Amino acid sequence: MLTNADNLLLSKKGISAEQVAEQLKTFQTGFPFLKLEDAATIGKGILNPTPEETAEYLKGWDEYCKGDNTILKFVPASGAASRMFKDLFAFLSADYEVPTTDFEKNFFANITKFAFYEDLNAACRSNKSLSIEELVEKGQYKDVVFCLLDFTGMNYGALPKGLLKFHTYECCSRTSAEEHFVEGALYAAANGVVKLHFTVSPNHKVLFEELVAKCKERYEAMFGVKYEISFSEQKQSTDTIAVNADNTPFRDGGNLLFRPGGHGALIENLNDIDADVIFIKNIDNVVPDRLKDDTVTYKKLLAGILVKMQEKAFEYLRLIDSGNYTHEQIEEMIHFLQQTLQCRNAEIKDMEDCDLVLYLRKKLNRPMRVCGMVKNVGEPGGGPFLAYNQDGTVSLQILESSQIDMNNAAAKAMFENGTHFNPVDLVCAVKNYKGEKFNLPEYVDKNTGFISHKSKSGRELKAMELPGLWNGAMSDWNTLFVEVPLVTFNPVKTVNDLLRDVHQ
Repeated sequence: MLTNADNLLLSKKGISAEQVAEQLKTFQTGFPFLKLEDAATIGKGILNPTPEETAEYLKGWDEYCKGDNTILKFVPASGAASRMFKDLFAFLSADYEVPTTDFEKNFFANITKFAFYEDLNAACRSNKSLSIEELVEKGQYKDVVFCLLDFTGMNYGALPKGLLKFHTYECCSRTSAEEHFVEGALYAAANGVVKLHFTVSPNHKVLFEELVAKCKERYEAMFGVKYEISFSEQKQSTDTIAVNADNTPFRDGGNLLFRPGGHGALIENLNDIDADVIFIKNIDNVVPDRLKDDTVTYKKLLAGILVKMQEKAFEYLRLIDSGNYTHEQIEEMIHFLQQTLQCRNAEIKDMEDCDLVLYLRKKLNRPMRVCGMVKNVGEPGGGPFLAYNQDGTVSLQILESSQIDMNNAAAKAMFENGTHFNPVDLVCAVKNYKGEKFNLPEYVDKNTGFISHKSKSGRELKAMELPGLWNGAMSDWNTLFVEVPLVTFNPVKTVNDLLRDVHQ
């Protein structure tokens, strides 16, 4: 039963009572596992273009950028970097004073190699009246870490990854957000304009705006472009209710508790973007300039494949809408849908002509994405699969392990034998052949969320994550997978990842 205070809270967030009731019901029933046909592999759902094909796709993308098209780079950047520093937070609370674990020893042995070293040294001098070297000589290691993480120092323990310095250059150091400025100029510029969009948390937006004000003109001069940079925040209307172990609403101080719905909530932010082509890449997956060539080449390759395939889909849709098509052209459309886009329907051969054309139009007239996939080297994360949809069709999907029934021997084997995984490397087309925006929430599979176990104020609770942005939130899109080299995937999950050769 919702109280007046509950209804006021729902109204403030923009959440309906019906949505809450639906979420509570889902907590009781759980999310169903997805039925798999197979893991996607090279030749079976994952493309591996030849050098000749690659050259054509790259040329196609360069031509597209010269046309009257809007291109944007979308960067989820709202997450705090606290998990990057969990080992250092543990050191601060440990009952020993000197580096003991391999992680701690590595951090201090290579501390001068971090791009933020000079700033940290200044913070130590300001707060402790001693340099890093002097503090270390005195055995005051924790003071150094404190100056790095605490708000009285650099506050890196509470800032988002986008505002942390990742790489050092002769002239300066760059944050990961600035590396996205550079990437945008190298593969996402259209007619001299680079559009960047960062999703940020409300308490960090001002800091991002200050970064833009500080460095925007420098990068415009460096690359001869103009930047249009925008921000958005995860909408409160996408928060999900938390429940107790018995699936009753969790209350904190008498009030209902809502939690952010995960990165799947960003489908709403993406839906608000007005662009023809949108690149999506995580904030921490960047490299220094000396290694950017491969990143740029393969981003352009993904985009070139996208616009080529979209052009073909648009051609077929115009034919269908004209009513002036031949039997051979319908056969060609079926082949494109089932073989190129890997969207298959076992019943298609039994469809009447009228139903077949309607089916083809529905499946071709959808948002489209091309996703880079890297060879599996044991990294955690989702993977590419051929999975069954609610309408009985089979299509390419990016799935997390939580969506797969590990008690099913066949499904578990498919997951374990997968050859590739998802590095979050997407290029998306979100308008139809008439130039009208698709309403992206209509293409979400609501049955692909996730329930996790958390705690609040010392009490256990169950939380719900919405279908992931590149998982269920894009379930009903036309999807293509393309193999990209591992060198294009260099995420920074812990601070010591910045010591790897690729970030030096």
